[in-house]
Amino acid sequence: MERLLCIWFGAGLLRPGPGTWGSIVAVALGLVLHRIGHFPLLALATGLVIPLGFWAVGRHTAGMTNPDRPEIVIDEVGGQWVALLFPSFGFWMMGLPNESFPYPGWVAAFLFFRLFDIWKPGIIGRVDRRHDVRGVMVDDLWAGIFAGLATMMAAAAFHIPMML
Repeated sequence: MERLLCIWFGAGLLRPGPGTWGSIVAVALGLVLHRIGHFPLLALATGLVIPLGFWAVGRHTAGMTNPDRPEIVIDEVGGQWVALLFPSFGFWMMGLPNESFPYPGWVAAFLFFRLFDIWKPGIIGRVDRRHDVRGVMVDDLWAGIFAGLATMMAAAAFHIPMML
């Protein structure tokens, strides 16, 4: 069961770039969650997948010298959903219907998440260099926070001039 969760039901076995595939699957599932239950359901799912990821990665990689295996993508799922929470919350607060998740929001969250997850600036890189279970999960959660903030800054940069 731990392995199935770590590879996110097979997404981590896709090549090339299992992290990108894991993120794509996470965005698709995140859009479904948003459509079904808007921001609250996506937030609940994110709040569940993060501790589940720590547990599954810890169990699956026990005894491995390097737990940060390319096929483990539950960390991308958690981080990508953190990034999606930002625009999802904005749309929810604006009163948009749950069927509405305009493409610039989720595309930006995906692109910024992949950028920060690959680039690993600042704290993201420091956490990633831990080479332990905590590092596997936490670097992607930080990347999700950075991506969410970048998504909202990009939205503001686009929308604020239109209101002037």
